[in-house]
Amino acid sequence: MSAATTVVLAGVHGHGRWHLRNIGRMPDVELVGICDPRPPETDLGVPSEPELPALLEKARPDVTIVCTPIHTHSELALTAARAGSHVLLEKPPTPTLAEFDGLAASLATTGRACQIGFQSLGSHSLSYARELLAEGAIGELLGIGAAGAWQRDADYYGRARWAGRRTLDGVAVVDGALTNPFAHAIANALAIDGASAEEVPRELSVELYRANPIEADDTSCLRLVTARGTPITVAVTLCADQVVEPYLVVHGAKGRIVLEYRENRVRLETRDGVEVTEHAATDLLANLIAHTRLGEPLLAPPGAAKPFMRVLEAVRLAPEPREVPCSYDPAQRLRVIPGVSEAVVRSAESLTMLSEVDVRWLR
Repeated sequence: MSAATTVVLAGVHGHGRWHLRNIGRMPDVELVGICDPRPPETDLGVPSEPELPALLEKARPDVTIVCTPIHTHSELALTAARAGSHVLLEKPPTPTLAEFDGLAASLATTGRACQIGFQSLGSHSLSYARELLAEGAIGELLGIGAAGAWQRDADYYGRARWAGRRTLDGVAVVDGALTNPFAHAIANALAIDGASAEEVPRELSVELYRANPIEADDTSCLRLVTARGTPITVAVTLCADQVVEPYLVVHGAKGRIVLEYRENRVRLETRDGVEVTEHAATDLLANLIAHTRLGEPLLAPPGAAKPFMRVLEAVRLAPEPREVPCSYDPAQRLRVIPGVSEAVVRSAESLTMLSEVDVRWLR
């Protein structure tokens, strides 16, 4: 590259800190501005503005990273693109399917590239799993299950007004376990099956639960049947009694593939034994820059996010989450659903919904 790519970061707190560190690791990328109504804790040596248009006018960045509340994504991404900046837009890209379609159409008119922040789509483990499936390593595809179990305390939901909300001030937010922290599991499962922007699932249903005093789900699951007939289930919780790092299991007639996408690890299990491989990952910002400078294909363009957005829309339109019993630790300010971690794993292993798994808290 002849010169550094200049970047503005909108949203410096929370996950924005990860983007700050990532920019600092890239020698050919230069941070030239911060947009946030709350200035960064330390002086980063670049202009900081509470409003994006003023900062874009001042900095004229090559790329704008939008890492702000979900319901602000569309407006800020379009503002950046219309100002001549390419965009890296955090997931989920918008809180409604209609808004996503409008954003994608408007972005296409700007001539600027947009990468959606499904970072796991840059993992080479994902493409390797697809190759194994295409080669028939596990025989006929029978279905894809995903599971994940994390713990999030009261501070997680108190970090911002929009956290854990389905709506805020009459505007959709859809900040639930399926649509935000475990969104990658859904996107990866759909990518493995090869879902395209045009394909509509044959079936799609969700179950939403909550142990925390929030609007959105902290424990949930979905089942869909893709256009090509593949059943997919995803079961997740933020009220784990035992942490289970998210993973996908691809069930086949002759074996299975287990994808631990956060670790970029693939485990192939067949009659011949078990083979574990570790893989590299391509950074989405680096890929966006390579796309704008060298013409490399984007790993996560808006079209790749459309199948996920159909799931988000189903979550948005679903009934309010059902409250379930839990234990509460006042010292850690943490709610735990007994047996929930085992339940999400059983869901992924059997391709069933949580309501079909025999657990006490749903009786």
